[in-house]
Amino acid sequence: MINMAEENFETVEETPVETFDVIYSCLRCGTNVSNTELSRLPEIKCICGFRVFTKVRPPVVKTVKAI
Repeated sequence: MINMAEENFETVEETPVETFDVIYSCLRCGTNVSNTELSRLPEIKCICGFRVFTKVRPPVVKTVKAI
């Protein structure tokens, strides 16, 4: 019988998962809220009480060449 203290446990190095912070804007008051802030709340609601958000687009304009 092998004791748990005597076993050699391999140390597994965990790589941190990259999470991208998405910014949402309240449709009524325009308050910007990140995705992590919304996930901490018990319900998806702005500070003004409105529940409709839009995703803020980045200022970079992408041009796609037509085929």
